[in-house]
Amino acid sequence: MFNPYLNHILKIYLCHTGDAKAFKKNSIGIKHQLKMEDISIFQDKFAIPSEKELMKELGPTYTLWVQIQEFIIEKYPKAQSEWSYPGKKYGWSFRIKDSKRAIIYLLPRNTFFKAAFVFGQKAYDYILESNISIKIKEELMQSKKYAEGRGIRIEIKNNLLIDDIKKLIEIKLAN
Repeated sequence: MFNPYLNHILKIYLCHTGDAKAFKKNSIGIKHQLKMEDISIFQDKFAIPSEKELMKELGPTYTLWVQIQEFIIEKYPKAQSEWSYPGKKYGWSFRIKDSKRAIIYLLPRNTFFKAAFVFGQKAYDYILESNISIKIKEELMQSKKYAEGRGIRIEIKNNLLIDDIKKLIEIKLAN
């Protein structure tokens, strides 16, 4: 998978060091580290994560996880939530959905989590015209377009993007 941010970092490293061997070695190490960060911390197919385990693994970001769940329930009381294990490649993820589609996927990582969305064209257009952060808009614009829409994963390591996440949830529910 092409990661423009990683590619940019590696090019800077090569320009500063001029060491192509170290560049290649470090690029493999960095790609492996990024890949490992993109896998759920819950890998046991036969053990659905408990709230206690989630709290322990997410640390301070656990309260943000709960805040997002509560926000969705407040906006859409009929929302259903469930843990899903799509396979070893991804591990466990948490999905909150309405009657026909996923509203959000919460992807647990080590001391943080990712909020993942898929937006159709109407929602995509609305997001680009909204006051959501430029960083999120750029990532969404760079995402590949599929039949079901464009997907985005947003790292939640603190509360800086929570307002944007709430806006994205509202857009998702409205479109």
